Amino acid sequence: MKQIPRHQEIVELVMKQGYVSTEELVERFNVSPQTIRRDLNELADANKIRRYHGGATTPLSSENTSYNTRKSLHFSEKDLIAANLVKHIPDGASLFIDIGTTPEAVARALCLQHKQLRVVTNNLNVATILLPNPEVKVILAGGEVRDHDGGIIGEATLDFIQQFRLDFGILGISGIDNDGSLLDFDYHEVRVKQAIIENSRRVFLAVDHSKFGRNAMVKLGNISQVDALFTDMSPPEHILSIINEHQIRVEVTTSSDMDE
Repeated sequence: MKQIPRHQEIVELVMKQGYVSTEELVERFNVSPQTIRRDLNELADANKIRRYHGGATTPLSSENTSYNTRKSLHFSEKDLIAANLVKHIPDGASLFIDIGTTPEAVARALCLQHKQLRVVTNNLNVATILLPNPEVKVILAGGEVRDHDGGIIGEATLDFIQQFRLDFGILGISGIDNDGSLLDFDYHEVRVKQAIIENSRRVFLAVDHSKFGRNAMVKLGNISQVDALFTDMSPPEHILSIINEHQIRVEVTTSSDMDE
């Protein structure tokens, strides 16, 4: 979805009011009803709002966007985030890499220059990306494989992850609530993410801007548990205040930064 400043305002208004009508948005932004309907369709496709009776309401907290849609959304932003994150991973490091399309971008970026890495992952896509690189030793978790995204979850996965103590944990997440809560859609996946946090010396959270304020059903923990946040836009003020309170490192990367 093309990022339009109006889109973020619409999302913030929906989150604040719970429901906003098409007519209200037309009047507020001084655009045509067709333009607003197109905005709402695009935002609904990205699961940032839900279309409802002539307007929009908050998205359902139990439904995630499909993997194929998530993979195509904010593709370039995820690559920028990943390119910045891997600058902070030294050669010879050991890593957990999580389920998710942004962690998969991190795996692609690691293949470019890094040497002598050991990667533990519960993501078949990450393992496939890293497998051709002789500089990366991949250790793949056992467990139940989800057919829609290649994620590996379950009790066996949890037990496997808990055997390790690695240098870095690379996490993706479905949403960051206004109080700093880290949110996701799958209880079993969240348990594995919690194990990664507990068994990593440093935790790096990689998210694009669409995750700020996004709703999801299962609470993983709080942003205060991570050591660094890598993103493509500065977080909203209420989330940023929590980040600053806990002295979490924030790395915001834009295309202009990478061109320099």
